Amino acid sequence: MAFLAAALDRVKPSATIAVAQKARELKAQGRDVIGLGAGEPDFDTPENIKQAAVDAIARGETKYTPISGIPQLREAISKKFKRENNLDYKPEQTIVSTGGKHVLFNAFMATMNPGDEVIIAAPYWVSYPEMVSLCGGTPVIVETRQEDGFKLTAEALEAAITPKTKWFLFNSPSNPTGGAYTRAEVKALTDVLMRHEHVWVMTDDMYEHLVYGDFTFTTPAEVEPALYERTLTVNGVSKAYAMTGWRIGYAGGPLKLIKAMDMIQGQQTSGACSIAQWAAVEALNGTQDFIPKNRAIFQGRRDLVVSMLNQANGIDCPSPEGAFYVYPSCKGLIGKRTESGKVIETDEDFVTALLEAEGVAVVHGSAFGLGPNFRISYATSETLLEDACSRIQRFCGSLR
Repeated sequence: MAFLAAALDRVKPSATIAVAQKARELKAQGRDVIGLGAGEPDFDTPENIKQAAVDAIARGETKYTPISGIPQLREAISKKFKRENNLDYKPEQTIVSTGGKHVLFNAFMATMNPGDEVIIAAPYWVSYPEMVSLCGGTPVIVETRQEDGFKLTAEALEAAITPKTKWFLFNSPSNPTGGAYTRAEVKALTDVLMRHEHVWVMTDDMYEHLVYGDFTFTTPAEVEPALYERTLTVNGVSKAYAMTGWRIGYAGGPLKLIKAMDMIQGQQTSGACSIAQWAAVEALNGTQDFIPKNRAIFQGRRDLVVSMLNQANGIDCPSPEGAFYVYPSCKGLIGKRTESGKVIETDEDFVTALLEAEGVAVVHGSAFGLGPNFRISYATSETLLEDACSRIQRFCGSLR
């Protein structure tokens, strides 16, 4: 009898975490490594949010919390949805979990039966299909095209829907591409969903505040209110508020789904960290002044990276609308040889050889379901980004 669960055969380790770990190991060995694999803002958590946590500790807010979150945070989430997304979720229609990943996992665990399908556009965040598989569902991967901005078309969504489809998992702005859907593009997708009443929408809005230029963010239930009763709107404080380590994600949705997720969480982790929840109250209710400032910094970094990568031999890097990633193609380098004679046959070969030759750690696109590309996170200083892009230019120029 096998000791480990058969479910483990259906999942793979997180490639993004593996790249970050490899970069840390090489640094520990004394290598000069620039890690561009982690999806984490380099900004510190704002002082008012940190102070709210300190104050909560001083008040003794150190006990177990209600499973779905402290009332003050659920109220703040309800107000945030109304203020920023024009969505009416009562506090009891919200849930707080240990990060956005936990929210998604709870929703799948509460709804998936064997044979249920979840439509996921590729490239996708590495954890999406693995979570579906772990919860007994079947990920249905639909490839997008660079010429469409790596965005799913209405026609492709329509073609992927079957009687077994339970969820359409939507992510805008996207990890890994940074692509963001305009209101018209969201409307085209929701028009399809309106014709298929058995399909629910799980929308991951984690990068909502990181959109550039005059781009306006919208979310599916806001664009098509008739989808409200079958939409789970997922968000969190990690990216916009530079609170990755605080581990607070949240969602709003129909009461029956939120109650089911509450039951799962009650047997799994119970409430999220009490101190982190009080910090999140301040994040959502307090000043938002730093968000446009950080966004401007990110936009400058995006423009720098896109410009420098497009100057590298064989690299084609689109300029994305949001998040803090670029997803350049290395198609022009497939088949070339490194100075040591190794043939670059895949995007994984490319990122491995780049790390070995120049000490730049990026994530291969095939880990996100679509290559030959690679993902760079530009959530680090311009100095490091310039150095890293110069190394990439040098490496690409050395290939023959």
